[in-house]
Amino acid sequence: MAKAPKIVISHRLHDDGMAVLEKAGAEVVIVGSGEPQDMLPHLKDADGVIIRIGSIDKETMLACPNLKAIGRPGVGVDSVDVAGATELGIPVVIAPGANTRSVAEHAMAMIFACAKNMLVCDQEMRKGNFGIRSEYKAYELYGKTLGLIGCGHIGKILAELATGIGMKVLVYDPYLKEDVVQGWGYGYRASMEDILKEADAVSVHTPLTPATKDMIGEKELHLMKPTAILVNCARGGIINEPALCKALSEKWIQAAATDVVVQEPIRTDDPLFKLENIIVTPHMAGQTKEAASGVATLAAEGVLAVCRGEKWDKVCNPDAYKHARWGEQ
Repeated sequence: MAKAPKIVISHRLHDDGMAVLEKAGAEVVIVGSGEPQDMLPHLKDADGVIIRIGSIDKETMLACPNLKAIGRPGVGVDSVDVAGATELGIPVVIAPGANTRSVAEHAMAMIFACAKNMLVCDQEMRKGNFGIRSEYKAYELYGKTLGLIGCGHIGKILAELATGIGMKVLVYDPYLKEDVVQGWGYGYRASMEDILKEADAVSVHTPLTPATKDMIGEKELHLMKPTAILVNCARGGIINEPALCKALSEKWIQAAATDVVVQEPIRTDDPLFKLENIIVTPHMAGQTKEAASGVATLAAEGVLAVCRGEKWDKVCNPDAYKHARWGEQ
């Protein structure tokens, strides 16, 4: 009988994902940290690792000769040295589609909350300020324009939600052709700057890469309407945080909402928390009951499959299968 795989997890998965590992008889170690130095003592003889929050670099992988699979319960892999993993023949398992709708709905909820000035009004009501109702900062979304920066699976669902309430949708995505976007019934813009100038609400849906880091800074924020809303449910670092703080405090834009920040978990004294016109949530857009179950299950199933020697298809680096450890293809 084959030895049960040892799977190290940075933080406990949703119960459904844990059940998959338990059913497989895997030896599971939950570290409670995603820092490489904390995980390494447990990883040295591990077959697989699943990182909910944290990172792993090539140096750590090299110190773990038995490591066969890296799992991410989601689709973001900016915290994983994917190039290093590919070079070593280690597939990086992801969970595409499992949290797509949850993130899109979260972004839509943020747009609504900002447009209706809900956070500020709630805070003022708690102070006894019923008169906040007469400031008339809230506005209708019907007939307004949603600008999408990136329109993959999440962006497409958000576009459908926005269209359903009567919003117009504009898309900027360098990986999409104009005729495709127009075929969906949306407007196409060849530059991000055009989206920022025209949209009443802008939602960011791109990965964090060297090309997208600080993609929206002071120059870009100055292009937006003073009544505009900026939403980020993608990755911290795409929007330059000091620039965003300045834009919000000086009222270049009306409001912002972000589910992600550069440093997670965010410090309680972070400058963002000094602003009343921003909503900050704890990277939870993809953490609904349904999504958490889906991503945890897919990550667990994929890591186990790879540890058994199967070529699981839901990986971000299929070239890893070309490594000698998998046999030349």
